[in-house]
Amino acid sequence: MPTYEYRCNKCREDFEVVQRITEDPLKECPKCGEPVERLIAATNFILKGGGWYKSDYAQPEVPARTESPSCDAKKNKPSCQGCPAANTD
Repeated sequence: MPTYEYRCNKCREDFEVVQRITEDPLKECPKCGEPVERLIAATNFILKGGGWYKSDYAQPEVPARTESPSCDAKKNKPSCQGCPAANTD
């Protein structure tokens, strides 16, 4: 059940009451009997599961560009034709 906050218009007392959503709001202060108003209060709002933070979004994997130690591209061997590393244009 939700917890509602109220404030007395006369004694300025703030208090909380656990009530069903279907119940009518309180009309009078339990201390002095004067009218009260329901306050808008911060609520507990929790987003559960993944994907709610920037770090949770999928990042495209970009492979690190490294040349293979056995790469002969700079030696212009016939086996390197068509290899992007051999294209020096």
